Amino acid sequence: MSSETSPQSPVPSSPGGEPSKPRVAVVFGGRSSEHGISVVTAGAVMRAIDRTKYDVLPIGITRDGRWALTTDDPERMAITDRALPDVDQLAESAEGGVVLPVDPGNREVVYAEPGSVPKALGEVDVVFPVLHGPYGEDGTLQGLLELSGTPYVGSGVLASAVGQDKEYMKRVFTSFGLRVGPYVVIRPREWAEDRDMARKKIVEFAGEHGWPLFVKPARAGSSIGITKVESFEGLDEAIEEAQRHDPKILVEALLRGREIECGVLEFEDGPRASLPAEIPPVSDHAFYDFEAKYIDSASGIVPAPLTAEQTADVQRLAVEAFEAAACEGLVRADFFLTDDGQFVINEINTMPGFTPISMYPRMWQESGVGYAELVDRLLQAALRRPTGLR
Repeated sequence: MSSETSPQSPVPSSPGGEPSKPRVAVVFGGRSSEHGISVVTAGAVMRAIDRTKYDVLPIGITRDGRWALTTDDPERMAITDRALPDVDQLAESAEGGVVLPVDPGNREVVYAEPGSVPKALGEVDVVFPVLHGPYGEDGTLQGLLELSGTPYVGSGVLASAVGQDKEYMKRVFTSFGLRVGPYVVIRPREWAEDRDMARKKIVEFAGEHGWPLFVKPARAGSSIGITKVESFEGLDEAIEEAQRHDPKILVEALLRGREIECGVLEFEDGPRASLPAEIPPVSDHAFYDFEAKYIDSASGIVPAPLTAEQTADVQRLAVEAFEAAACEGLVRADFFLTDDGQFVINEINTMPGFTPISMYPRMWQESGVGYAELVDRLLQAALRRPTGLR
């Protein structure tokens, strides 16, 4: 697919009537276990934003939830010596906080430090939230932005919540006729009140589908907290690891086949799918985990070596998943191509990894949309989209 020129959004005016550039608040970090990779993603996005078209306001959310004004230096937001960056390292003050408005008639952002008069930072025209996981990608931030009437990149409250909760995501997909793999859910109360019964539930599931099983947090991402369990002996430890990130647990059967991913991007005429990618088996890891994705940079194959018919099928299914969950802006849809030749959807990511080496930008690069244009398209789509119910 060839690239296209992004349409111009309405240009805001300065107080004197002069045209001014739209102001983008890039919000990143957050309270989830994906804090560090969110900072890396923000650095890549800020580096790609065309400063001749947009002004940028970097806002980092610390691990304890403080909204901080941070550096505008993307170089300080990269992985260094296998260590992920942190918002506290980038904040201009250890105590100052940024406050977004909740009045739809006022988009003025305020910065305040203890003992000082609050300082206005100007209005924000659009927010680019590059948070991953709970308290950012799960509809909570999206709800705040809806209350304030501020346009933002990506899916709304419902789609973000569905995309974060793997159980309800699968329920939505099933209701729309998309094929999902076998799974069982262990809710917090089940584990807290009767562990023997919860274990029995998993053992019966394993008896039907076999070992190994994958035990994962139901509402986390970037493969954090996931354990491949080969037998009953490793079950409790895997559940404890998953519950470090989410009290609700999802247990999935092993699907034998190839891992295929496909990007979806919202264009003016509706969502379109990218060329798909394949994630080959990783020899130094039990599965495609966080270390393989972000630290060791295990590389996917783009485009995936599929037949034309298979490529068309997975692109169609990716768009169907996007529509089923009522998504907006962007999605990465992850599938298994099973040994019987069927595509099974594993999950969607409403704010996928977005560094230049991440699969979502790479798939669109191969599809004719480069990284900087991808960022611009998402901002333009957000500026065009009406706020509120739609």
